[in-house]
Amino acid sequence: MTPEVVMDLLGTAFYLTVVMVSLIVGPSLVVGLLVSMFQAATQINEQTLSFLPRLLITLGTIMVAGAWLIQQFMDLFNNLIRQIPQLIG
Repeated sequence: MTPEVVMDLLGTAFYLTVVMVSLIVGPSLVVGLLVSMFQAATQINEQTLSFLPRLLITLGTIMVAGAWLIQQFMDLFNNLIRQIPQLIG
């Protein structure tokens, strides 16, 4: 196995990790920003007001995109398993 092959495998895995994390965390960040702007405008400083909407959006995103995320993860590992003979020798 050459260093180029290892870097290609790691690059693919890191790219999938970034896509998965950004898909889950991105909507939560947007909702957190909107709630923070609402809190600043109304001067309501309640900690649970910012936590609950972010939690619900994160759970909703996982429910909606979960099947696609798992499929992408399975495709990556199926490709890795299929490439084992070429990688070994």
